Amino acid sequence: MDAMEYAECEAVVKDFPPFREAMKKRGIEDMDLVMVDAWCVGYYNEADDPNRRLTKPLIFCRGESDSPMENGYARPVEGIYVLVDMQNMLVIEFEDRKFVPLPPVDPLRRYTHGETRGGFDRSDIKPLQIIQLEGPSFRVDGSYVAWQKWNFRIGFTPREGLVIYSVAYIDGSQGRRPVAHRLSFVEMVVPYGDPNEPHYRKNAFHAGENGLGKNAHSLKKGCDCLGYIKYFDAHFTNFTGGVETIENCVCLHEEDHGILWKHHDWRTGLAEVRRSRRLSVSFMCTVANYEYGFFWYFYQDGKIESEVKLTGILSLGSLLPGEFRKYGTTIAPGLYAPVHQHFFVARMNMTVDSKPGDALNQVVEINVKVEEPGDNNVHNNAFYAEETLLKSELEAMRDCNPLAARHWIVRNTRIGNRTGQLTGYKLVPGSNCLPLAGSEAKFLRRAAFLRHNLWVTPYSHDQMFPGGEFPNQNPRVSQGLATWVKQNRSLEETDIVLWYVFGITQVPRLEDWPVMPVERIGFMLMWMSLCQVHVSWILKKMT
Repeated sequence: MDAMEYAECEAVVKDFPPFREAMKKRGIEDMDLVMVDAWCVGYYNEADDPNRRLTKPLIFCRGESDSPMENGYARPVEGIYVLVDMQNMLVIEFEDRKFVPLPPVDPLRRYTHGETRGGFDRSDIKPLQIIQLEGPSFRVDGSYVAWQKWNFRIGFTPREGLVIYSVAYIDGSQGRRPVAHRLSFVEMVVPYGDPNEPHYRKNAFHAGENGLGKNAHSLKKGCDCLGYIKYFDAHFTNFTGGVETIENCVCLHEEDHGILWKHHDWRTGLAEVRRSRRLSVSFMCTVANYEYGFFWYFYQDGKIESEVKLTGILSLGSLLPGEFRKYGTTIAPGLYAPVHQHFFVARMNMTVDSKPGDALNQVVEINVKVEEPGDNNVHNNAFYAEETLLKSELEAMRDCNPLAARHWIVRNTRIGNRTGQLTGYKLVPGSNCLPLAGSEAKFLRRAAFLRHNLWVTPYSHDQMFPGGEFPNQNPRVSQGLATWVKQNRSLEETDIVLWYVFGITQVPRLEDWPVMPVERIGFMLMWMSLCQVHVSWILKKMT
């Protein structure tokens, strides 16, 4: 769906006479109070005809229409079923199935300045200013960025949002060393855990159905960065074929990140410490009630960190008087927040010490093993790291295992370091989970890629999105990544693409209402046997 279609869908539903009558039964005649959020139908049966673009909107109602910051998501309207043909902008099915009273107006629903606490805001925090009198350490030329021996290019697509190209590190002894050809987020899926209507069908594919880039916002309307900032505009074609520009869409800035390393010699009293600085590249998007921030951090010691920040407003449901629902958290009278999960897919076309297209990379898995008791472990303290080469696509369908400190290394098959080890980058998982839905859940037909945390494929120009080119209303089972890997192509020496799937399970808290404090989830790419002398050791001391 395109952003302009959201407003069209809302207008069509609000103008539909049976809908107005259903709202009148619930005490609402002012349509300015009503919010209609278009949600793709997904694919459950043949009625979800993929020849028509269909939505089943969710309905909400503001408590008052004269407040521009009124939190409309605090009053979900349930019991009304609407099906909209988005191509022709027509309501094609409508039922007032069940009368569910509107929740009372929650006095804690507002989250804007001065409104949540009756006009009182904390004033006990002093200003924090980031001032770089000599300017930033990064250099920008068009889309090209150079910083602390890193260089890369910034791009943007309506589906993925921020894309980072041609990532390389300048090594004094070896020159420009490629790391990755292309880094981006290619899908995110949000399944809900309540089996009741309408929540069971809330399984949004935010990239494939809505577009992360299309729903990005201009940071002119409220900047999320602090310090000396370089902005990039985003340009793409919209639904009508015109050009759409989001000004100040991507934010580039430096951040202090505590200490990089430190050692104090207690014998001599000498102490050495170096501060860590990182370069942050990010954008924010809003999809209906939720906000997502996508961040890539580049560090002086060669690390690349990817982080997603989740915030915004919970998607709520209504409760009948005296009702309790175990599939969520009651947060106010008549209101509850269903349990749900958020999954993100990072696609990384790696080029460790090789040019794009060169078949010089492979992937190994590292698991820490406990030595069996015996002559090699008489003290029962021994453990070691075991390496396994992932030789083919089916072998490379892997899951995280914190008990084995499992991680993966993309390494060059030809280039070694001073000790003879092959150079590489290791993927270090952060917090993670797998889908809690049953294996026969309908949304998993389209999201089979969620079944594993890691997939590895050889590069193919037409294999960009894990759910296939068009995941919305797709009736075909496991199209996309889960089908591509059935070819079981060799990975022993090739142009490697990592697909890392990571997620978070949210059991909502009272503290997540009326607006959710940021939750963070991500992963790290770290040097592994890459450099002769580690660059963080030779950084100068900052005063």
